[in-house]
Amino acid sequence: MHMSLSPATDTLTLKSTFGHYPSGVAAISAEVDGVALVLVSSSFTVGVSLDPPLVMFAVQHSSQTWPQLKTAARLGVSVLSSEQDALCRQLSSGDRSKRFDGVDLIPTDSDAVLFEGASAWMQCSVFAEHRAGDHDIVVLRVHAHNSDLDSDPLVFHGSAFRRLP
Repeated sequence: MHMSLSPATDTLTLKSTFGHYPSGVAAISAEVDGVALVLVSSSFTVGVSLDPPLVMFAVQHSSQTWPQLKTAARLGVSVLSSEQDALCRQLSSGDRSKRFDGVDLIPTDSDAVLFEGASAWMQCSVFAEHRAGDHDIVVLRVHAHNSDLDSDPLVFHGSAFRRLP
């Protein structure tokens, strides 16, 4: 079999190639100065390390939310469930004033914000940030966690939300 590869400078086909790999979707959220903030990530990765417990995601340099969000002592990470594609769209909408309208939150003992109905939850703090092209790779230390084993995660694949079969 002969296969030709596109150059990495072909961003249109590169984006398509990246989109061919499925990933989970996580809402990273906290209350900062009395205001709830949320960032939705389709690059969230678990299992970076067990000792210490670390997870990571990538955030664009152009994000207006991350510079505020990272100041929180604790961040809530909610791995969205397969039933939460509409919630995901709401949380990532351009109208920041309506992102939390009608959304059920789980109370925490910190500034971390967690979303009801997710398939997994973690309370984290920023462990490290690494510059990587037009993004930063953010490594989070997990301080507490829980999961709903009966709930499948929301999957992002081929520029669309999907469910596990």
